[in-house]
Amino acid sequence: GSSLLTGPEGLMAKERENLKRLKCLRRYRQRYGVEALLHRQLRERRVLATDGAAQQAHTTRSSQRCLAFVDDVRCSNPSLPLTRHCLTHICQDTNQSLFKPCQGSEEVPCNKPVPVSLSEEPCCPLHLRLPPQMYVPEQVLAVPQELGAAPTELYLSAAELQPSESLPLEFSD
Repeated sequence: GSSLLTGPEGLMAKERENLKRLKCLRRYRQRYGVEALLHRQLRERRVLATDGAAQQAHTTRSSQRCLAFVDDVRCSNPSLPLTRHCLTHICQDTNQSLFKPCQGSEEVPCNKPVPVSLSEEPCCPLHLRLPPQMYVPEQVLAVPQELGAAPTELYLSAAELQPSESLPLEFSD
C-alpha cells in the first residue's frame, strides 16, 4: 500500500509530511553495518549460553533440595544457592564457613544457624546479649510543698496587660 501513496499526485502536503515521518520512525533505532553484525553475533552467543544454562538449571532443579535427613526422612526445604543444605541444616555442611550455630544460654541451648559476623560468638536475636546501659537517668529531686505553690502576686491580670495610653500602639506589646 505504501507504493500507491508515494506518488505526489494523490497526496496532499500534510499527508506527504506524515508519510515521511512514518518512514523515518520505521528506521528509528535500527542498526546498520558493523553495529548490526556485532549485535547479531552477541544475540546468537546469548541464545547459545542461555540454552545451555536452561538445560543445566532444569537438570539441577531436582537436586536443589536439602540433603539433610531428620528422623530418616529427607528435608524438603530448598537448599541455599550454591550449597547442598537449607538454612536450618547449613551447619551440617563441614565445608561452609558463613554460618555458625548459636551457643544459646546455659538454661536454654540453641543450635539455630547464625551468619558469622564481626563478633567472636554470633548469637540469634533471642540470645543476643545487649551491652550495659551507658546512660543512667538522674534522680529526680522531690519539690517541697512550700516551693510548689507560687505566690499569686507575681502574675499579672488581663487588665494589667492592656496597652497603656502613654505608649504608642507599636510599643505596647
